[in-house]
Amino acid sequence: MEINNIMKEVYYIYHIPGKKIGVTRDLNNRVTLVQGYKPGEYEVLDSSSDINYISGREIELQKIYGYKIDRTLYKNLVNKMKINATEQTSTFPFPKKELSKKLDANIGLKWKTSLGEFEISDLTVEWIKANSYTSMFDKKRSYIYNKAYYEAFLANSRYNHESMFDLIRQWASDRDIYSKGDIKTQLIKLYEETGELSKAVLDNDKEGIIDAIGDSIVVLTNLAEFAGTTVETCMQSAYDEISSRTGRMINGTFVKDK
Repeated sequence: MEINNIMKEVYYIYHIPGKKIGVTRDLNNRVTLVQGYKPGEYEVLDSSSDINYISGREIELQKIYGYKIDRTLYKNLVNKMKINATEQTSTFPFPKKELSKKLDANIGLKWKTSLGEFEISDLTVEWIKANSYTSMFDKKRSYIYNKAYYEAFLANSRYNHESMFDLIRQWASDRDIYSKGDIKTQLIKLYEETGELSKAVLDNDKEGIIDAIGDSIVVLTNLAEFAGTTVETCMQSAYDEISSRTGRMINGTFVKDK
């Protein structure tokens, strides 16, 4: 078995019934986290490691299902996203007005800088859009400051937790969750996520556990917002209570002293 075949990326054509057909390399990030559709609410129509095939097939399926046809082939969107990273900035080969669509089409793309590895993900894409600038040397290009990205996402950990919660709240606000949703709906979603977490634990499914915990944190962040507080405040309150607590482990459970 050749190493090159093992390492090839797989492209998925996904279908959100009544909405759209698109292509992604990461279904969880692109469809679930970014667009808010869980498995079962969308379907995978085709997949391939051949970007030429998948690009043509996407257009073909959009025609068959009667959706709006993408003007630019997926392979052209991906292949043109060649980021030029210098010590100071990371430059995108598109003007700022086009950057939003290009970023969304390249979720999962990573590049190296002097400050570490940067990535276009569901957590960073909104920040990049908000903190990009038009190049003074070429109006057809836009850029971000590497140090600013580093401080927002990499300074203290892989992602700065405070920035992560801010991004979750911005994501929810952009999708009208706060203006049209309610706390009871979020509570039901939390029950759903803990159910999925329970199944993943029983199945010893590490990826499922990560997904369920992450989704639960998103729901808890939104639930706290509806309750008129923040998830950070709740976490601080809990830590203040347990920080000086004493007790002992009994049958695998920590039992606090009375």
